[in-house]
Amino acid sequence: MVLAVLAAEAQKEEWNKNKLPATVTVFWADSLQALLMLEADAYFDLQYEWTPERNEQYHIIKGKPIFVNEVVLPCSFIGAGFARINAWPGMLQRPIQEIAVHKNADNQAIITVLQAMGWQYQLVPDIVGMLSARIIATIINEAFFTLGSGVSSKEAIDTAMKLGTNYPYGPFEWTEIIGKDRIITMLKELSRTDTRYEPAPALLNL
Repeated sequence: MVLAVLAAEAQKEEWNKNKLPATVTVFWADSLQALLMLEADAYFDLQYEWTPERNEQYHIIKGKPIFVNEVVLPCSFIGAGFARINAWPGMLQRPIQEIAVHKNADNQAIITVLQAMGWQYQLVPDIVGMLSARIIATIINEAFFTLGSGVSSKEAIDTAMKLGTNYPYGPFEWTEIIGKDRIITMLKELSRTDTRYEPAPALLNL
């Protein structure tokens, strides 16, 4: 199987931590144009940012799975022809990858690619944030509300979360790794339908 992958250097490093079988060949691209020129069995756009113009360029790929790094916007918005993957910093090296697809998608083609790659995966609902990123963003937001109220310090909250829940990182450490702008963007999208997700002032003012 041949995979064509558009990725930043940090994403490429994370990707390579999950060793692929010898039967899988990866061609790396440094631009969308270069990615679309490659002949492959599946395409991964880990630099994806939704625009109508970007989606239009994908129309030249026919009948091949296209995985895009889109954590916030569901396939029901970006288009039924994509499978969503979480390639935020720190996420590609997880042992199980979350995959979200449109309700009418051809899951078998997507599953065939993932099985050939030897990746452990979980098909998750096609919702904003999928599952883990949604949970992490909510925890981060609550931590910033706590910080803003003066109850505790960043260091104490991080330590309490790691010791109490066995998480690999505390909420403020996650913010540094993922980037506050990604967290805020997702919280704002979630808050469109539920005000409980409104970003904490301390997060917005970070």
